[in-house]
Amino acid sequence: MVASLPRCSSLLVNTVVCCMTTKAEKPTLQGQRIKTRKRDEKAKYDPVGFRDAILQGLSEAGSDLEAVNKYLDQAGSKLKYRTYGETLFDILIAGGILTPGGGISEDGIDSGPVRTDMCIFGSPDDSYETLRGYAAVFTRLMRRYKYLEKMFYEEMKKVLVYLKGFREGDRVRLARCVAIWTSDSLLDPKVLTTLLQDHLVKDGLAADFLCEVLLTAKNLRDITTVRSLLRKAGLDSRLMEFLQANKRTDENFKNLFQQKGLEEILGIHRSLEKETSLKELQTYLTQQVNEGASVREITVGVQEIAKKNNILEPQVISAIWSSVMEAVEWNKKEELVADQALKHLRVYAPLFAANTQSDRAELTLLVKVQEFCYDNMNFMKVFQKIVVLFYRSEVLSEEVILKWYKDGHATKGKSIFLDQLKKFVEWLNNAEEESEESEEEEED
Repeated sequence: MVASLPRCSSLLVNTVVCCMTTKAEKPTLQGQRIKTRKRDEKAKYDPVGFRDAILQGLSEAGSDLEAVNKYLDQAGSKLKYRTYGETLFDILIAGGILTPGGGISEDGIDSGPVRTDMCIFGSPDDSYETLRGYAAVFTRLMRRYKYLEKMFYEEMKKVLVYLKGFREGDRVRLARCVAIWTSDSLLDPKVLTTLLQDHLVKDGLAADFLCEVLLTAKNLRDITTVRSLLRKAGLDSRLMEFLQANKRTDENFKNLFQQKGLEEILGIHRSLEKETSLKELQTYLTQQVNEGASVREITVGVQEIAKKNNILEPQVISAIWSSVMEAVEWNKKEELVADQALKHLRVYAPLFAANTQSDRAELTLLVKVQEFCYDNMNFMKVFQKIVVLFYRSEVLSEEVILKWYKDGHATKGKSIFLDQLKKFVEWLNNAEEESEESEEEEED
């Protein structure tokens, strides 16, 4: 006989069975409030509110730039420069928040002023001395808050696009400040490439602004600063692009920079044109030599490039020597490199001969050979053999060799190379004397 379960145990069993057969209800959120941490809350983006705070601070500082500097330095710990850097620079440059096209935003005008005269555009005059003080506000601000430097570069790219919307006097003030900032390495000169916008070039604004920047840099520093600025900006070879498309002639280019008081730019431009032409020649030579083109074909190509770009013969022969010698992986052993060099140069002797029609070109080549042999130690004993090869191939004349031996040589290894050529020079002198004697006998 089975004993009956106690009543409490029976209830427990029933409860367990009920739980197994009935699906538990999921908890639901009904009217529950979830608290958000302050650090997770997104602050409202409010450039107008930031502007109003800055304008109030500048108003209290008055026209004293030192007071302005002090206010901006302290305000950075309270106002969000990292968020509103663009707005801050808008105000310090133009007096208010810039709108596309270069105007000033009037948002919030019913509540108070929307612009200030304590900015570059509001400076009392456009003299270098006055603008230095206003430009220094930016310098001190970015030294204090380094993260603003990148924002400033992006800001200036935007501002330069808006040039057409600014008054002429404001453009002059801005250009002079840009010259100060770029000369002091506060602003990357590459920002000036922004000027090459079609609408700015078409209206002549790009050329005028660039010339004002360069003229300021020249007057405050020197022409070397101008040359460096152009090179760093990547504009040294793109100056012609600042002229309208239908006016890109040498005459208009010359007139522009002469009228702006920048005659030195013409010399810089000519120098860069020569460099570009020489690079074209060097590239052509390297490619042709490496591809094994015929000497005759290379000679014709070289002469065409030289004629087109007015490249002088000494420059041509220097390029030829460099290309011919760089095309070979020279033997490391001194006793083997001589035969390798002579064999290689014998092939290109006609190319050298065709481009040494003047004494100056011959002397340039001879000095190049000297410097190469000195800089490449394996060639120290090959110098004399190369000179003799070029003499026999009618690349070098005896007059030029004698001139080099007397006073035309470079300083590099001169005692070594003079000693190498001593016997050959004596032979040349004797041959010349014999020639003179035979001529006298024929006359008699």
